[in-house]
Amino acid sequence: MSAEPMSTNAPGEPGAAATVPAPAAGTQPPGRAAAARGSGRAKGPRGSGNGALNAFSHAFLILWVVMAAGPLVWVALTAFRPTADYLGDPMGLPTSLHWENFVRAWTEAKIGRYAFNSLVILAGSLTGTMLLGSMAAYVIARFTFPGNRFVFLLFAGGMMFPVILALIPLFTIMDNMSLLDTRPGLIIAYIAYSLPFTTFFLTSFFRTLPTGVQEAAMIDGASHTRTFFQVMLPMAKPGLVSIGIFNFLGQWNQYLLPLLLNNQDENSYVLPQGLAALTVSQGYAGDWGALFAGLTLAMVPVLVVYAVFQRQVQVGLTAGALK
Repeated sequence: MSAEPMSTNAPGEPGAAATVPAPAAGTQPPGRAAAARGSGRAKGPRGSGNGALNAFSHAFLILWVVMAAGPLVWVALTAFRPTADYLGDPMGLPTSLHWENFVRAWTEAKIGRYAFNSLVILAGSLTGTMLLGSMAAYVIARFTFPGNRFVFLLFAGGMMFPVILALIPLFTIMDNMSLLDTRPGLIIAYIAYSLPFTTFFLTSFFRTLPTGVQEAAMIDGASHTRTFFQVMLPMAKPGLVSIGIFNFLGQWNQYLLPLLLNNQDENSYVLPQGLAALTVSQGYAGDWGALFAGLTLAMVPVLVVYAVFQRQVQVGLTAGALK
C-alpha cells in the first residue's frame, strides 16, 4: 500500500499544497529529455564534419610549413658543413659545426661590406618612404580637395605598373642627373618604387582613425603639422609598423634596381648583388660552405625583424577590418 502526501491545510483553505505525481523510476522530465535528444542530434554529423575539417586544415598547414621553411632550414644546416661533403652527400646533416665558413663569407666574400651598404641605403630609403607615404596618405584620407580621388588613383595605378617597363627611362633620368652609381640615386629609386603601395595602404588605415581626436586638436590651436606628427601618427602606429616591415623586406631583397643603377664599383654592391656575385665566384671556386654561409647571413636580418614585430604586423593588418 503506497503512502500519499498529506497536507496540513484543508482543501478549501489558501496555501493548500497541490499533489504532484512523482515521475516513474528511470524516466526523465519531458523538457530535459527533449533537450538531451536535441543535443544528441546536434552533436552527431556536425562534430564529425568539424573534426575532418580540422584534420585537413592542420595537415595542409603542416605541409605548407614544410614547403616554406624546409629550404631555409636546409640552407642553414648546409652552411655548417665542409665543402668536401657536398658532392658526396648533398642532403646530409653536418657532423660538426664549421664556423670558418661564416668567417670566409664575411671577410673573403665581402658579405659584411655588402650588408653594410644595404643597411645604409635602407636607412635612407625606408625613412623617406614612410615619411612621404604617410604624409600623402594623411592628406588624401582626411582632407577633401579637387582631384582627391584622382591623386589616390594615381598612387593605386603605380602599383599596377611593372617596374621593368620603367628601367630605360629611369636609367636615362638618373644618368642626366648624375645619380648613377651613387647611394642617393639608389635611395631615390627605392622610395619611388615603394611609395605607391605605402600610400595606398596607409590611406585606408588613416580613414579608420576617429575624426573627433583630430578636430579636438585643431580646436585647441594645433597646426596641421603638429596634429599630424603628434596626434595622428601615434594613432596610426600599427599600420606604420606593418607597412614598414613590408617595405623593409622588399627593399632588402631588391635586386633589379641595384643591378641597373649601381653596377660599376663592386665595393658599393648591396647584399642581393653581392650574393649573386658570390654565387658565381664561389661556385667556380668550389667553396660551397662560404656560399651557403653567405645565404644564411642574408636571411638572418629578415627573420629577426619579422620575429620581433610579428604581433604589430598582425595588429596592423587586421585593425582596418575590425574598425
